[in-house]
Amino acid sequence: MAGSDPAAATRTDTSAASGRNLSLRILSAAVLAPLAIGVAYWGSWPFALFWTMAALAVWWEWVRLVDHEGSQAPLAVGGCALVLEALLAASGRIDKALIIVPLALFGIAVTAAKDAKWIAGGIVYASVLLMSPLILRADEQYGFLTILFLFAIVWATDIGGYFAGRAIGGPKLAPAISPKKTWSGAIAGTAAAIAAGLAVVQSVQGQSVVTLALVAFGLSVLSQAGDLFESGFKRRFGAKDASGLIPGHGGVMDRLDGFIFAAAAAACLGLLRGGFDAAGGGLLVW
Repeated sequence: MAGSDPAAATRTDTSAASGRNLSLRILSAAVLAPLAIGVAYWGSWPFALFWTMAALAVWWEWVRLVDHEGSQAPLAVGGCALVLEALLAASGRIDKALIIVPLALFGIAVTAAKDAKWIAGGIVYASVLLMSPLILRADEQYGFLTILFLFAIVWATDIGGYFAGRAIGGPKLAPAISPKKTWSGAIAGTAAAIAAGLAVVQSVQGQSVVTLALVAFGLSVLSQAGDLFESGFKRRFGAKDASGLIPGHGGVMDRLDGFIFAAAAAACLGLLRGGFDAAGGGLLVW
């Protein structure tokens, strides 16, 4: 048509696609967030099953990205290892479950036809995703609250960073890895995470607000580091999304990249201060 502006049409199409993607993200989150909170409240086997499914999905996505042709033998070895880890952890034998990880690494290194180091790294990544929430939730007194605290930090970091980055813009955080992320989004996401984390634990009496704010700050920074790590990983293997399992989000890795890093740090800190039986309290009680 005479007088039409191709550039304007392209911007309109891009804006419409962005709006549809945001709608899908909101709908997916509206389903997954209550489910995640519900199984966290329930605990026990439903909680273990939920995170086992998530870890298996992440493991599949990781292997698929590294080896497009499909490494069936290491995929099977890693899948069996994750299920065994979950069974042991859900039975209260978390220490035994952790021993499975190096055994899985050996099995994958032997069976992988190519990129053995990268594929083996995936089983560590998936195992961290599986074991970290199980370790924290095993605390009978503080387990559920700890998971909520972690969810609040990671989700607030993601939401605050997304909207602030789009509204404010400014200098890029890591343009070579993730061109859309900005310093304004990172700062706003961290501030939102601190506020959300403190709001979740305000009912716990006698806590050090300053210390918990610092914990929330650290976990938020690590959540963003996890996001950047996954972006770099996908760029390394020429992929935009880990998969298309979650509408609007891409793959399970795309949804849980920040959570994995934050959960790993939270579990390590909890274990150091509270041991296997009270890792949740080790993270929250100061």
